[in-house]
Amino acid sequence: MGFVRRQAITAALTANAIRPVPGFRSGIPAFFAGWLTGELAPHLLGLTVADAAAHATGSRRSWRGLALAGLSSAGLGYLIRQSRQAVDDAESALVEGLGVDYVEELDAKPTPADLATPWRRLANPFAFGRAARRAGVEVHRDIPFAPYGRRGMLDVYTSEVTPAAGAPVLLQVHGGGWTIGNKEQQGLPLMQHMAARGWVCVAINYRLAPRDPWPAQIVDVKAAIAWIREHIAEYGGDPSYIAITGGSAGGHLTALAAVTPNAPEFQPGFESADTSLQAAVPYYGVYDLAGASGLRTAELMRDKFLAPVVFKRSPRSERAVFEQASPLLRVTADVPDFFVVHGSRDTLVDVGQARAFVAALRATSKRTVTYAELPGAQHAFDIFPSIRSQHLVRATERYLHWHWNGWRRERSSTGAEDALA
Repeated sequence: MGFVRRQAITAALTANAIRPVPGFRSGIPAFFAGWLTGELAPHLLGLTVADAAAHATGSRRSWRGLALAGLSSAGLGYLIRQSRQAVDDAESALVEGLGVDYVEELDAKPTPADLATPWRRLANPFAFGRAARRAGVEVHRDIPFAPYGRRGMLDVYTSEVTPAAGAPVLLQVHGGGWTIGNKEQQGLPLMQHMAARGWVCVAINYRLAPRDPWPAQIVDVKAAIAWIREHIAEYGGDPSYIAITGGSAGGHLTALAAVTPNAPEFQPGFESADTSLQAAVPYYGVYDLAGASGLRTAELMRDKFLAPVVFKRSPRSERAVFEQASPLLRVTADVPDFFVVHGSRDTLVDVGQARAFVAALRATSKRTVTYAELPGAQHAFDIFPSIRSQHLVRATERYLHWHWNGWRRERSSTGAEDALA
């Protein structure tokens, strides 16, 4: 019966990963079950096949487990195929958002190896730190940028190929519902990958609710941007070029920081600091904190969690505070270029929020807007190396290199015109 029970649980997990249990209250358990099952589908498939082979005795009891194992294996195979499709989904998004010839702006066109699934790297998805060390990545840890102890510290990632000066900078903002999380836990595959290619990456902590309610979180992100402008040259970074990324609550802070450059309400005591950004790549972010989109899920998040825990304010009597914090409502023509990434099966943050935000950007922004909606992807799919996350890391690298090269060319052209004038 242990075999049958294991296979019944595996079948249930697989079914939930393919089609998560709906509903606001079930969103969190559906996420945890679906996230791990979907991103670790190859590993779970291997265990399922091995378990089935060990119990292929021909008894009536084992046949029940074998039938369940067969169903699970088929479902896990479907999830693996869906994850591998992410390379085409991301590439199609880049072509749609940037143009079919965007690869001409890269240092080198992606090779078949760049687009292939890196199976060897996925064998142990929790050992990705070793690969970073082999690539010569160095982490300068616990550098203070704000006077809040541990919550006011950041890490700087460089590598043996980081230039002495002029490297592009990527700022990573962790998620965790504005209440948990730290700089050592998220965005690691992307930061290690980019640092190994010469970028300077910065991962920050920030104050957490409910101890420090909103807007402490965005104030700290802005303070980190100001710190980068002043100090990143010491690590080889170009202080005039900062791209920003983050997932979930970090995706919200990424988007909000990008659409509110130099906003005095988020820069108390350092209003004159330049907090503008050159590009933003939010992953599965929250864009509607006010419930302005009309999505019932956004309203429930506002009323059941954001208002009592993060803001400690009433959305009825102080609606303007929630609107001020919503990237959806802060879009202007001058926002930077965006690459928005979201999963179609996200049970924590409705994909409708990403769609609404992208629609607002495309209707208003003068810059490029790229949107990758990943079929079958759950929340937090990029926490550790998986088939899907590795494809998105490399797609994000192509996007960032495209943007960096275009930005340098644009700045060079502007400088030449100024010199002639």
